[in-house]
Amino acid sequence: MSRAIMPDAPLIEVRNASKVYAAPALTDFSMAIHADKPSITAVVGESGSGKTTLARLMLGLVAPTTGEVLYKGRDLASLRASGRRAFLRDVQAIFQDPYGVFNPFYRVDHVLTTPVARFKLAGSRAEGRRLIEDALRSVGLQPGEILGRFPHQLSGGQRQRIMVARALLLRPKLIVADEPVSMVDASLRATILGTLRKLNQEMGISILYITHDLATAYQVSDTILVMYRARVAEAGDIEAVVKRPRHPYTRLLLSSIPKVATTRDWLSGEAPLEPVSAADTGCGFAARCPLVRDTCRIAPPPLFQVGDRQAAACYEYEGAPALAGGAMDRALQA
Repeated sequence: MSRAIMPDAPLIEVRNASKVYAAPALTDFSMAIHADKPSITAVVGESGSGKTTLARLMLGLVAPTTGEVLYKGRDLASLRASGRRAFLRDVQAIFQDPYGVFNPFYRVDHVLTTPVARFKLAGSRAEGRRLIEDALRSVGLQPGEILGRFPHQLSGGQRQRIMVARALLLRPKLIVADEPVSMVDASLRATILGTLRKLNQEMGISILYITHDLATAYQVSDTILVMYRARVAEAGDIEAVVKRPRHPYTRLLLSSIPKVATTRDWLSGEAPLEPVSAADTGCGFAARCPLVRDTCRIAPPPLFQVGDRQAAACYEYEGAPALAGGAMDRALQA
């Protein structure tokens, strides 16, 4: 028998979830997002670290190989029509490519009128039009300059803000934003990130901000998860992690940020990580770590509580409390 939706449960909970394709893409991952505690959580990592796989799991686009993804206490895979509809309204996505999400044969109005009609957000066409115009203005767009146009007539930044407006129409409780500013001009990144921050602060919407750019993560986020080869390397309060990094990998990332630059895409020139092999044992960072010891090559380290609202998966902190699943969430929220 499937479990009923529990209103007091976390909005979304990933519980000991792993995803394996040809190789592991995400391993033993746990976290929870609570609707009554709106926050912005950054998930940072190189290509191949598992961050987009996490986004797809939380959006219900793929199912975990092992573990669970729960919506208000109920497995996403078991949701029937009404539960699925509620999930789709509560959890919205903004994807990386502001070009590929539009059908070039439709005017841009189509991506806005479709959710209004499908979710019955308005009682009349005029009311629907007002909702759309309000959503566009909330992301800094003038309806008269946007509506009625085809995608090719708008800039990438305008198209990406339309997708933010589309998500906003449903008044979601969580927006999963997968690299939302990586394909727009640097001048527009601050505008889009500022909009996401406004949605969090003024409308109580949680944001899962997935990025390879530590600089923008620091600008907008409250909490950060640093991913490396399908696992969490470090997690915690953004100020603590950036100013006092405890994992050798996080230290490496911070040391690689250019000191003088107009943009700080600290990993944009890096080659993708080698795929994780199912036969791999030990810490994925062992081959690059200056602190490596024999234990590191035998089994992957758990997350250790290394400070106030900060945890690191490194045997350097062996002896500190080891965290798992919900324990990590409680420790980071303390």
